[in-house]
Amino acid sequence: MNRVILMGRLTRDPNVSYAQKDNSAIARFTLAVDRRVSRNNDSNQPTADFISCVTFGKQAEFAEKYLRQGTKVALEGRIQTGSYTNKEGQKVYTTDVLVDNIEFAESKNSQGGNGGQTYERPQPSGTDSGFMNIPDGIDEELPFA
Repeated sequence: MNRVILMGRLTRDPNVSYAQKDNSAIARFTLAVDRRVSRNNDSNQPTADFISCVTFGKQAEFAEKYLRQGTKVALEGRIQTGSYTNKEGQKVYTTDVLVDNIEFAESKNSQGGNGGQTYERPQPSGTDSGFMNIPDGIDEELPFA
């Protein structure tokens, strides 16, 4: 079985391209995943592995639209290895995670990614309708709007 589950932060914005054949999206990004054990036996020094990831189609479009450098994500996929010969005639070996599913691993507010805007929690309205009054201007913050 070849299944991988990773949690980490993007090292830079995803690199998204579109296939010429069917115009489907292809997103490539690198995920920095913290290690539990330091490489140099210094427990005060955090270390990370930098893992190359690739995703296609709707997941790639999601990455292009929502993922940015520093975003913490959890993802699931499989490892794929390959090789090619570069322009200098040297054989280059590759290892990528082909991502099937990407999810945010922390809230937008904990990332500090709300653009500096702060919103107060809506207070229940005086009516007994069971609904809250939602202030104007936060429609884009609601996941179902």
